[in-house]
Amino acid sequence: MKPHLEEAWRSLRLADRDLKAFEVLKKDPEVHPSILYFHAQQAVEKSLKAVLFAQQIEFTRTHDLVKLARLLGDRGILLPVEEDQLRQLNPFAVAFRYDDTEFAPVPQQEVASLLTAIRRWAAEEVSAATEREKSNGSDYH
Repeated sequence: MKPHLEEAWRSLRLADRDLKAFEVLKKDPEVHPSILYFHAQQAVEKSLKAVLFAQQIEFTRTHDLVKLARLLGDRGILLPVEEDQLRQLNPFAVAFRYDDTEFAPVPQQEVASLLTAIRRWAAEEVSAATEREKSNGSDYH
């Protein structure tokens, strides 16, 4: 398998770790929402990056979900969610991890739906890129 596809699949596996953490932590009322939403943000970020890898779109190191989504959009790749939904999770990558400022969290069910949509979409995109490589017969074992 080509390196860009290996990296895409690895990114999806890493996203799944954060998805699992979100699912487990959301059941515990003692877990601070900033920790819960950090894992949601990370799952979305890694899913977006998986598609960027699969499409061989270069990107800089960033946690900005909107910036990552726009890179995909610039190539005509449509996401299953709106930029505003992604923007709501952006502060959890860094700002709220190192700050004890209170905030109004996004409803958990809304975040869970976003995670499901992004993860499913990313898997479909990476699978399609993998199939294209297979059908081209290029460097596939």
